[in-house]
Amino acid sequence: MTRPVVVAFGSNLGDRRGQILTAAARVGALLSNFRLSTIIETAPVGPGTEHDPPYLNAVGVGESALPARELLEALQAIEAEAGRTRPYANAPRALDLDLILVGEETLEEKGLAVPHPRFRDRRFVLEPLAEVASDLRDPVTGLTARELVRRISTIDPTRDDGDD
Repeated sequence: MTRPVVVAFGSNLGDRRGQILTAAARVGALLSNFRLSTIIETAPVGPGTEHDPPYLNAVGVGESALPARELLEALQAIEAEAGRTRPYANAPRALDLDLILVGEETLEEKGLAVPHPRFRDRRFVLEPLAEVASDLRDPVTGLTARELVRRISTIDPTRDDGDD
């Protein structure tokens, strides 16, 4: 049975836009009915990122019957092909793909947490998500993407705890 899948895209090294569009084409081959949000530019967030180059970010939404682990592995393979390395936390990256939501699933396994544990605090994920799937619900809070954007805007418009 297919269910909605949300993937966050980010890049702050090299041809940022090209890398996101190439990755979106690859993710679109994995997910049916794939839609990509507008690509936005954001400042890097997290400790030690003050002098890093800005990010381009987007969110893609599609549908899949694949297990969450297989989706994550496919995303990591796309990152690796784009030259993604992980030398240290919050390191600049050619491509960052985060598995945000997989339908109503809630999983916490080694190396995999769905929903993504910090997506509710990330404006650079919530605003593009609300653009392409405003009524999609977070299975933990029950809030829609639109409601999560409103909530983060009310709490602290600058709050975010890092980029991974």
